[in-house]
Amino acid sequence: MIYSKEYETMQREDLEQLQVERLQVTLNRVYRNVLFYKNLYDEKKIEISDIKSLKNLASLPLTSKDDLRGSYPYEAFAVPLRDIVRIHSTSGTTGTPIVVGYTKNDLKIWSCLVARVLSAAGITGNDLVQIAFNYSQSTGGLGFHYGAEQIGASVIPASGEEVLKQIQIMKDYRSSALVSTPGYALHIVSILEENGMDPQELNLSTGLFGSEPWSEKLRTKIESKLKIKAFDNYGLSEIIGPGVAFECDEHNGLHINEDHFIVEVIDPETLEVLPAGMEGELVFTTITKEGFPLIRYRTGDISSIIEEPCECGRTTRRIKRVSGRTDDMIIVDGNNIFPSQIEAILFEIEGVEPHFQIILNREEGLDVIELKVEVSSNLFVFDEIRKVQSFQQKIQQQLITSLGLHAKISLIESKSLGRTRGEKIKRVLDLRKL
Repeated sequence: MIYSKEYETMQREDLEQLQVERLQVTLNRVYRNVLFYKNLYDEKKIEISDIKSLKNLASLPLTSKDDLRGSYPYEAFAVPLRDIVRIHSTSGTTGTPIVVGYTKNDLKIWSCLVARVLSAAGITGNDLVQIAFNYSQSTGGLGFHYGAEQIGASVIPASGEEVLKQIQIMKDYRSSALVSTPGYALHIVSILEENGMDPQELNLSTGLFGSEPWSEKLRTKIESKLKIKAFDNYGLSEIIGPGVAFECDEHNGLHINEDHFIVEVIDPETLEVLPAGMEGELVFTTITKEGFPLIRYRTGDISSIIEEPCECGRTTRRIKRVSGRTDDMIIVDGNNIFPSQIEAILFEIEGVEPHFQIILNREEGLDVIELKVEVSSNLFVFDEIRKVQSFQQKIQQQLITSLGLHAKISLIESKSLGRTRGEKIKRVLDLRKL
């Protein structure tokens, strides 16, 4: 089902003209109201009036996460704070989160964009949508909540409930759609199997999954185990949240809401714009956001653009599933964590060497983290296992307190991690079967 036929099936020529017009309005807004952009464009001697086509966009500087963190908390807002009616933020993976503000009109647009995501998955006003994303500073839970209400669906905000309670709600309330991470869907599968429950007892028919990497194999498993159709979607809190791109029934790439976002793919090393089909880093420009507009924002996500027409009838371009990241960020259960954060915590603990390795695995649909930590040799002369366990618990508690990260701690002797040829330690070993 196509929610906004006027825009989702617009002729390419008309769509690109609309993009240019909206881009020009946005550029004028950020130049007038966002000091960061004004200083940047003045420094580069850029005349925004010269941006008269989509090809001209590449002449503008890129925006990075560091730029936005430098504007913490409100300096990147393009409207007065009194006009901001909602504030979300990223998880603050380097200590300073990116704060995102929404005007009333931004929220209205956001709800309509998520309505497109849901409609493309076949969800209608007759559905009962159970949302298992956290309702917090991140955008997933509330984004899908308001999008589902926009199409008239009944929303079950099951966020925060433990998995057996989630299953009970699905069964009793006859939820027809589940919104969560794909890993959480697999966890539901494992609990159903452990308790001898038949998925056919549930009324689920559709699943919308995102916030972490997943593959066709994982889709197939979820669909076969839960007896549902599973759909992917893409979004970032910095851009707007869920609603940037989504799958249709064809499952052949994710449609970009191009009447609201301009997408580019760049070489992360040379920063040159790459042609459609070539894999590189996704860059987005918002062209309708009032509160927190972004120009040429580097996402760090690796993908490519698909220009070929889709059988569903939409004329918007698509992106392939994100295949990786340009930085060392890891995504665990929808949370973004950098190894540098873990390193900073370990440096504060006496007896720990500055060498460690993060091992990621997936058991029964849930991400499992093991942290191998090199410690000074005198730690292993402890006579009592209790003392070693106390040391492990100290590290675990610091990770939970600082990052909300639960990990198994394995203490290993100094120089145990391989660097016999002088190579860097592989900080992250991802063994998850994606």
